[in-house]
Amino acid sequence: MPQFDERDEAADAARRPRVYRPVIAGVQVVREGRIEPFLHACPTLTSAAVQWRGLAVEDYRIPACVIPYHEHLENFLHVVLEGAVRYEVLTSGKRLRFTAQAGTTFVLPRGTTDELRWAGPTRRIAVAVHPSLLVNALDETAGEHEIELTEHWSVIDRDMMALLVAMATDLDEGSPAGRLYGESLSNALAVYLLSRYAVRRRVPKMFKGELPRYLLNRVLEYVRSNLAENLGLSELAAVAGMSPHYFCELFSRTMGCPPYRYVLRKRIECAQQLLRNPALSVLEVAISVGFHNSSHFARVLHRFTGISPSRFQLDHSQRLGRVRNHRPD
Repeated sequence: MPQFDERDEAADAARRPRVYRPVIAGVQVVREGRIEPFLHACPTLTSAAVQWRGLAVEDYRIPACVIPYHEHLENFLHVVLEGAVRYEVLTSGKRLRFTAQAGTTFVLPRGTTDELRWAGPTRRIAVAVHPSLLVNALDETAGEHEIELTEHWSVIDRDMMALLVAMATDLDEGSPAGRLYGESLSNALAVYLLSRYAVRRRVPKMFKGELPRYLLNRVLEYVRSNLAENLGLSELAAVAGMSPHYFCELFSRTMGCPPYRYVLRKRIECAQQLLRNPALSVLEVAISVGFHNSSHFARVLHRFTGISPSRFQLDHSQRLGRVRNHRPD
């Protein structure tokens, strides 16, 4: 692995200040002076429980409807996944008419006011993006107060759709990596927004080399000491003192896998060691390595190893029994 010192670009990045990303409870708007949900229908999926930093994601299936006049509290993204229907937008004194299809995308800066009228049923993903997610995504934007996005009411954006579908899939699967995978996707989304939809576009710098050894060791030790916690990307990037984008790129290049995959693998390895202890229940093992419950843990362990926790314990117990039975007196 190449050696770096304090004069390297990575060391310079490590000294740059990072911006805190708050948890957003949901996609909310101001309507008649009150803060309300963007849609009053119950989402089929939501990131509220996972608490991704800097954005909220909600997946809906709703019939034809009118979404009354409202103002967006955060930068707003909206992608239609299913439904070829007409819709009408009333905004800034204009009446706009479009036909939606899979991939139809809205990108609206915070403060946008509008009313929408949908002529038929749709499945759509709505996203609220806090300004800190954009400001903190790249080293090039660190220290800025806000990034302004351009307004779009009807563009087809398959790349954004793919990112949002990946987020929805992670939520549907119970977020096996906790916050880490979802926040990796949200940071990729932020970088994409900066490069395509910002008023002043930013293209990420290409960095050479790998993560400096002293920073890598700092991050790996932090992961080892906090496996039971719901680790997030911004948290690990802060340990390295880097922007999430820069950290992900160098960590993946150095370790051969992204941070979320590394953390998930370490949790499984630790769990396998703990399952060898007959005094520990499956639930105790699950909680010890950062899973919410035993069923969630069982699904992830089966995905990695092909067997359930109880089967792993039984196989280990049987192997120990065979070893004891073959010991000479």
